Amino acid sequence: MKFSELKLNDRVLEALDAMRFDECTPIQEQAIPVILEGRDLIAVAQTGTGKTAAFLLPVLNKLSEGEHPEDAINCVVMSPTRELAQQIDQQMEGFSYFMPVSSVAVYGGNDGVLFEQQKKGLTLGADVVIATPGRLIAHLSLGYVDLSKVSYFILDEADRMLDMGFSDAIDEVIRFAPADRQTLLFSATWPAAIAAISGRVQRNPQTIEIDTVDALPAIEQQFFEVSRHGKIALLQRLLSQHQPASCVVFCNTKRDCQAVCDALNAAGQSALSLHGDLEQRDRDQTLVRFANGSVRVLVATDVAARGLDIKSLALVVNFELAWDPEVHVHRIGRTARAGEQGLAISFCAPEEAQRATILADMLQLSLNWLPAPTGNTIAPLTAEMATLCIDGGKKAKMRPGDVLGALTGDMGFDGADIGKITVHPAHVYVAIRQNMAQKAYKQLQNGKIKGKSCRVRLLK
Repeated sequence: MKFSELKLNDRVLEALDAMRFDECTPIQEQAIPVILEGRDLIAVAQTGTGKTAAFLLPVLNKLSEGEHPEDAINCVVMSPTRELAQQIDQQMEGFSYFMPVSSVAVYGGNDGVLFEQQKKGLTLGADVVIATPGRLIAHLSLGYVDLSKVSYFILDEADRMLDMGFSDAIDEVIRFAPADRQTLLFSATWPAAIAAISGRVQRNPQTIEIDTVDALPAIEQQFFEVSRHGKIALLQRLLSQHQPASCVVFCNTKRDCQAVCDALNAAGQSALSLHGDLEQRDRDQTLVRFANGSVRVLVATDVAARGLDIKSLALVVNFELAWDPEVHVHRIGRTARAGEQGLAISFCAPEEAQRATILADMLQLSLNWLPAPTGNTIAPLTAEMATLCIDGGKKAKMRPGDVLGALTGDMGFDGADIGKITVHPAHVYVAIRQNMAQKAYKQLQNGKIKGKSCRVRLLK
């Protein structure tokens, strides 16, 4: 079904057309009409099936019609992680481009300036608040956040929130919202706890469950038996063999995560790590650089297993098998999104054999064990793009078009050399081809954007 066949207004359809969104995914086709009708909803579908658009589009449709109070918070979207909150906010920015609808992302970190920016958005009454539970409660406890006008309350990745122990926090936030709100609950799985929380916060919800087998293409899974000490060498050989445009390697510990990343970079294979010890700024920059093609391999702990918005991920590697089979399924699901074929490779040391047996029983399949590739040649894996970080961002009212215009106009760069431009609260990140990066860096240092000089760094 096409979006134009749904009862969405012209402003929403114009935004979808600008973003080249044409066909609905199954969850969007089924969920959007229910939300437009004003009903509570439980929607269960695998990560990567378009759940974010399934709730943002109908809510934006209603908010853009001007029947909600101005200078008030009208919608709250709860997210389990900072990364997912940021990604929802970025999608919100794209979908609402042609609408007078404002949003603020509220998530944790040690940045006092960020906290004040969030406070300003909350007190001025951003239409949509996208928040992690802990940080929103911190703002609520200070007494300046008014949720009494909220019409839409959305729990995204609800199963993940419950896994992370946020059940009480959800109850704490929702008590500030009016009882006659519309409550939407989106989840990748349906454990018993989902039904329990639905019973507390929803009224006669309609349930939509998308068959994950039909909704996503089959993922080719390959398993390799290898000693713990032989895993890094095997990973380097497999990356040399497959030469993936993008790859996520999942580790179970922060220590392994950093060790694997360091070993890959030492071998000339472009990698960054993502784990809980990173500062918020470093996490943001890591995700931006991986998403825009400035690095080929992201080595991550399971903090990244859910919520990463990476399209066309070529390969997922389980450096160590997950203890929980459901975590394994969520990990490998990153490589089969938006109709793409996926490849998932898993390493299994002898001491992990029991986990492999449990996994085979859960998936009801015979695991595809392959011999390790022969040879010791390690081929480099270099990134096509580099990333420039420009000070400014949303607080300076900078838009992607401003940066693109400066580079392709005054500075004479070809638009084909410029990749994804991502606007964050205090910075703009620009992907540019490696062979043009130094030239662009020097010209931006000496040039202007929107008539103003700018500070710029080339991220390495």
